[in-house]
Amino acid sequence: MLAKIVRECYGKEISECGKEELYHALLTLVQKKAGEKEENAGKKKLYYISAEFLIGKLLSNNLINLGIYEEVKKELSDAGKSLTDLEEYEPEPSLGNGGLGRLAACFLDSIATLSLPGDGVGLNYHYGLFRQEFKNRKQMEEPNPWMNKDSWLIRSDKSFTVSFGGFDVKASLYDILVTGYESRTNRLHLFDLDSVDETIVHDGIEFDKEDIRKNLTLFLYPDDSDDKGRLLRVYQQYFMVSCGAQLILSEAKDRGCNLHDLADYAAIQINDTHPSMVIPELIRLLMKEGIPFDEAAEIVTNTCAYTNHTILAEALEKWPMSFIEEVAPAIVPIIQKLNEKINAQYHDEKVAIIDGENRVHMAHMDIHFSHSVNGVAYLHTEILKNTELHNFYTLYPEKFNNKTNGITFRRWLLHANPRLSSFLSETIGDGYKKDAEKLNALLDYRDDKAVCRRLLEIKDANKKALASYLKQTQGIKLLDNAIYDIQIKRLHEYKRQQLNALYAIHKYLEIKAGKIPKRPIVLLFGAKAAPAYVIAKDIIHLILCLQRLIEKDRKVRKHLQVVMVENYNVTKAEKLIPACDISEQISLASKEASGTGNMKFMLNGAITLGTEDGANVEIHELVGDDNIYVFGEDSDTVIARYERGDYCSKDYYEKDSELKEAVDFIVSKKMQKLGDKTMLTRLYNELLNKDWFMTFPDYRAYVAAKEKAYADYENREEWAKKMLVNISKAGFFSSDRTISQYNDEIWHLSEGTK
Repeated sequence: MLAKIVRECYGKEISECGKEELYHALLTLVQKKAGEKEENAGKKKLYYISAEFLIGKLLSNNLINLGIYEEVKKELSDAGKSLTDLEEYEPEPSLGNGGLGRLAACFLDSIATLSLPGDGVGLNYHYGLFRQEFKNRKQMEEPNPWMNKDSWLIRSDKSFTVSFGGFDVKASLYDILVTGYESRTNRLHLFDLDSVDETIVHDGIEFDKEDIRKNLTLFLYPDDSDDKGRLLRVYQQYFMVSCGAQLILSEAKDRGCNLHDLADYAAIQINDTHPSMVIPELIRLLMKEGIPFDEAAEIVTNTCAYTNHTILAEALEKWPMSFIEEVAPAIVPIIQKLNEKINAQYHDEKVAIIDGENRVHMAHMDIHFSHSVNGVAYLHTEILKNTELHNFYTLYPEKFNNKTNGITFRRWLLHANPRLSSFLSETIGDGYKKDAEKLNALLDYRDDKAVCRRLLEIKDANKKALASYLKQTQGIKLLDNAIYDIQIKRLHEYKRQQLNALYAIHKYLEIKAGKIPKRPIVLLFGAKAAPAYVIAKDIIHLILCLQRLIEKDRKVRKHLQVVMVENYNVTKAEKLIPACDISEQISLASKEASGTGNMKFMLNGAITLGTEDGANVEIHELVGDDNIYVFGEDSDTVIARYERGDYCSKDYYEKDSELKEAVDFIVSKKMQKLGDKTMLTRLYNELLNKDWFMTFPDYRAYVAAKEKAYADYENREEWAKKMLVNISKAGFFSSDRTISQYNDEIWHLSEGTK
C-alpha cells in the first residue's frame, strides 16, 4: 500500500527513503484514503464554528480511523523504518490552546464517526498561541510555526470577500480532512489571507497590531492588554464569521435552499462567544438577498445554537460598539435593531444586547437569537439556569439544555495508550472502540487479581515511557518508584495551580523537618499562561523556582520532585495522561464548566483528586465515593460567598500557621535567591490580599485529601481496583455520546448520502 505510493513519488523503495519522503508519502496515502470516504451532505449540514481547534498531530489518529494503522506500521517495520519516528517528525498544528479547542477537535472526530454531515469552521493561525520556553525560570513566548510544505492543509479554490471599515480583504479557504473511525470523512474549514506576513513578528511574539492585512491570522488570541490587541481580536472574529456565513449560504443554495428555509439545510453551533457575530452577519446577508429584517432574524434564530463554556465574566465577551463600528460597520445597524427588538419585548436592561456603556454583550445576542443554549456539564448548566443566566432562563426555559462534554476515546486510548487498549481488547473485546459504554464489561474483572496486576504493570510501563521521554526532551530524570501526581491544563487562577504549588511548599518543608513520605512523589505541571496574564505567569515562575530549589536540595530531592513540562501541548498530553496516578482537577467549585482532561485521565486509569466542580460531579456519581478523592467547599457555598462579598483571605492566613508558613515561603530568602523578587512578591500579595479564587479556604481539605490518596496508593491491589472502576465507567464521557445528544436534541441531521 505505502510502497506503491513511495515508488510513484520517488521511484524507490521504502527502505531507501528518509523521514521527510516517508512522511510525505504517508500524508499522500492518508489523504487519498480519507478522500474516498467523503460523502455528500444530504439535505441538512452542521457548521461548528470555533475560534480554536486543538487537533494535535493527525498522522496516527487518521491511520487508526481509516483502519490501516497496523498494516502501515508493519510495512514500515519490514523495511527497517519506524512509524514512531515519523510521528515524532510530524509538526503539531498550532490551531488551538486549551479545553475549548480540544473539545472542538473531539467533536469533529465524533461527528464524522457517527456519519453525520458536519464541518468545522475556524481560522488558519500561522503561529497559534505561542511556543512556550523557560528562561531564568520564567515563561517566554516564541512563534510556533507548523505550516511546512508537507502539511495537512489543502488549499481550495474558494475565496470570499470580507468588507472591514474602510477596506476589503480576499479570504482564501484551506481544508483539513477529518476522518471518522471506520466511517465518513468531513472537513475542517480554515480561512486565511494570502497577504499575512510572518516576517513582521519580532522579539518573541511582538508585531504591528494595526497592519491587519499582514497580521490577521498570525496568532490565536493576540495580546489584548491594549485597544490595538482587542481590536485585532474583533477583526479576527468578524473575518471568521463573515467567511463562514458566506460559505454556509453558498453551500445551502447548492443543496436547494431558497434561504427562507435555511434552518432545514444548515445547523450552526456557536462555540462560546468568539463566533457570535455570525448572527448579525447572517441577517445582513439574508437582507441583501431581499429577506425582511424580522424574517431574517427568525431564520437565523432557528438555524443557530449557542454553547456556553464559562461563567467567568472575562470570557463572556463585551465589545465596545466603537470597536465594531471601526471593524465591521455593516453589522452595526443590525445589532442595534436586534437590541431594539429585545428592548421592546423585555423592559429589563439586564437582558439588553447593548448596555448603558454602549458595549455589545455577545452572549446576550447568542441567547436571544439562537434556538438552543447549552451548558457543558450538569452542574454548569444548573448554575447558568439558577444564577449566572437566570434572567434569560426565565425568558426562555425551553432553550436551555445540558450537553455534558466528551472526549474521543479512540485518540486518548487507542493512540495514546496502546498498551492499555490492547489489554482491553484481549479482556473484553473490541466493541468499546465504537461503543464506549462497553467498557462497563471490565467491571466483571474487578476481583480478578491477574487483571488488576496487569493494569498496574501497564501503568508502570507508561510511567517508564514518560520518564524516558522527559529525559530525552527536557533532560529531566524523574524519580524512580514514585507516585505521578499530574496537573496539566491552561494556567488560570480558577484552575488553582497555586493551590498545588502551596502543597509542594508544605511537603518540601515537612521533608526538611524530617517527615519523609513512604514513597517518592513527583508533582508534574504543564500549562501555558496567556502572554498578558501577569499573575498566571507569576504562578509558573513560582513552580519553576520550586523545581530548581528541590533539584538543588540533596535531602529533599530523593523524596519530592516538582517538574514543569515545557510547551505543554496535545503531543505531550498523550505521554503524560497514560502515566498518571493522580489526576489534579482542583478548580474552585462553580468555575470550571466541565473539563475534559479529567475524562482523559479517568479513561487511562488515573484517580481523580478534585473539587465538586464541572464534570467531576458526574465522575463522582459514576465511580462512587471509594474511587475518587473529593475535597473543598461546594458550589453553593462559593457562590453565596461571592454574593455576600465577605471573603477575606487574611482571616484564613492568620488562623492557620501551616498555611501561613507555606504562603510566606513564596517570598522567603531561599526563593528570592532563585527567583524574581517582583514576581514572587506580586503573587504573594495577590494571595494574601485578594485570593479571588479562594485557595485558602480549601487548603486544609486539599492537603488531607492528597495525603489520603498517597496513603491509599500503598495498597496496590486496592488501588488497581480503583483504576479498573474508573476505566470501566469512562464510557459515558465519549464524545460520540455527546454528539448523539446534540444531534437528537438540537441539530436533527440525517446521515449523508454517497
